[in-house]
Amino acid sequence: MESYLGYLAAFCTTIAFIPQAIKVYKSKHTKDISLGMFSLLNAGFVLWLWYGILILSYPIIIANAITIVIAVYIFITKLRRDVFSSDKSS
Repeated sequence: MESYLGYLAAFCTTIAFIPQAIKVYKSKHTKDISLGMFSLLNAGFVLWLWYGILILSYPIIIANAITIVIAVYIFITKLRRDVFSSDKSS
């Protein structure tokens, strides 16, 4: 039963990122995403992945590995559009 609960939680937290990634992809707009919050959140995903690997918890490993991929896309877009962009008006 614990595994099913873990997989369900992993599914929910991973799927929650997809609408944001789609919105960023379509609009290329990331101004409303806090770089500090998002950096800390990504660090948390990496730490959760590391923890999941240490305890061999597949729900934690799978969820955080997938979420990191989605979050890295958003993070890179954020950096390109808002931090390293020469056009700060968009």
